[in-house]
Amino acid sequence: MRGKFAVKQISVFLENRRGRLADVARALSEAEVNIRALFLADSSEFGILRLVVNNPEKARAVLSAEGFAASETDVFAVEVEDRPGGFYKVVKTLSENGIDVEYTYAFAGASNRAILFFKVPDSEFDRALELLSNEGHKLVEAAEFYT
Repeated sequence: MRGKFAVKQISVFLENRRGRLADVARALSEAEVNIRALFLADSSEFGILRLVVNNPEKARAVLSAEGFAASETDVFAVEVEDRPGGFYKVVKTLSENGIDVEYTYAFAGASNRAILFFKVPDSEFDRALELLSNEGHKLVEAAEFYT
């Protein structure tokens, strides 16, 4: 299951100084890489920008050429109804089956649907996909983000 549902996420280490986020956005824009979802976590000294883009290989190459420390990680995406309880149903399934969520983020579309991204331990990735699928959750194929 992993191959079809493993979404390539780009993680970018950013020094916490003015203009660094804009530098990433400029580099991707000039390379015509479309950002589909993002999450920025920061501390007083640095941040980690997590991106789902339409062309992860190109994004990583462009960012590396611009001097950014960029890496690739597999995450998976689940589509839920954009209403109270949608997120809970997914994390409940994971929690009840002993799967730790390392981090998660989401975006909501105009059609009352939300896409939830999850990073779980690599050793639990396939099991998480199988459990969610068996419980009737809608997994989103990675290809949907690359078009």
